[in-house]
Amino acid sequence: MKIIFMGTPDFARDSLEALYNAGYEILAVVTNPDKPKGRGMKMIASPVKEFALTHNLPVHQPEKVRNNLEFIEKMKALKPEVICVVAYGKILPKEILDIPQYGCINVHGSLLPKYRGAAPIQWAVLNGEEKTGVTTMYMDIGMDTGDMILKEEVTIGEDETTGELWERLSKIGGDLLVETLRKIEQGTAPRIPQGEDCTMAPMLSKEMAKIDWNTKTSNEIKNLVRGLNPIMGAYTMYQNKKIKLWKVEIVKDFSLEGNNQLPGQVLIANDKEGLYIKTIDGVIKVLEIQGENAKRMNICDFLRGNHIITNEILK
Repeated sequence: MKIIFMGTPDFARDSLEALYNAGYEILAVVTNPDKPKGRGMKMIASPVKEFALTHNLPVHQPEKVRNNLEFIEKMKALKPEVICVVAYGKILPKEILDIPQYGCINVHGSLLPKYRGAAPIQWAVLNGEEKTGVTTMYMDIGMDTGDMILKEEVTIGEDETTGELWERLSKIGGDLLVETLRKIEQGTAPRIPQGEDCTMAPMLSKEMAKIDWNTKTSNEIKNLVRGLNPIMGAYTMYQNKKIKLWKVEIVKDFSLEGNNQLPGQVLIANDKEGLYIKTIDGVIKVLEIQGENAKRMNICDFLRGNHIITNEILK
């Protein structure tokens, strides 16, 4: 089967690698343009481009695909039997969707129709879901609305972060894509309509990273911390400085004297016991932290060099 592959991050790279190892003929790889990164603003290639170049696969990096007649004609000229799309980052127009004989196949990091959109893995963790998975589907002009083909479900660990779940699902996605293509070749691939009962997973915003101690429960704070790890990190303010929390746990048997403590109040802060903070319904213990303009570190190591005052209120 002759394939055009479209994708950008490491989640997509694992699918491209799975297709390559399965022996499929990859006519071209389409990925987003290189982006400047770091203090030196050096141009960095996407993980998909890096894999393609290493394995001598032709690479295309159009700035846009919609109304890009030159690019569309190039794709048509390749005469792909299928186009595989994994976290490409651009919505494909009908002119591209109609090119391949077997259609465009997408690998999506959720159990559709739940969590359609740009950040399905992140929102599954942020919302404290117990299960999620990967779905392959035929693409149409809607946002993740096409007929489903195959699904694989996984259980989300109680302390699992978005980064850890991302890595697991990326491997599953690659294997599921190969299985999907084999069923398409054999003529046994199902077409399962999604129905209308869906939820959305929009892009994350920087504003959501700030911990609101006055409204969030211990569990919600924990889910926010692990859901934004390693993307941006949840943060709070201490003496007008930003502190990121990378890992926390809920303390179930903490004795609170008098129940006069306020949400966000520091209960314990020392390099022997760690850092304990009051929430609206209990207590959390911080395990990994990052001070402003500093490195991420274990909480006890952090408290050896940084003083946090007991009873101070985090904002």
